[in-house]
Amino acid sequence: MSGKSFLIAGALTLASIGVASAKSYEINLVSPAKAGSNQLKAGQYKLKVEGSEATFTSEQDATSVTVTVKIEHGGTKFSQTSVETESKGGVDTIQRIMLGGSDTKVQLGE
Repeated sequence: MSGKSFLIAGALTLASIGVASAKSYEINLVSPAKAGSNQLKAGQYKLKVEGSEATFTSEQDATSVTVTVKIEHGGTKFSQTSVETESKGGVDTIQRIMLGGSDTKVQLGE
């Protein structure tokens, strides 16, 4: 492989790593819930996690909310994406999201 071909292959590999890290996940909120200090309506959302931020984009009206998160990695992969909520003062609050197909757990804070 020539030096020029090697550089092109390397650039394509790096570009694909960037795209892979920006994977989005589908979540469904059956009732309204808070994500950080933001109120989300019930419905379908695309969740995109990049670094220490998670962006929820409504599939109904394309509005987006970005919140600060903490990423944790465990030993086993989650078979599906799931949302764990806790009721605080009568309001459901998203605590963590387990990302399907990975061992990544997204912790939300207030």
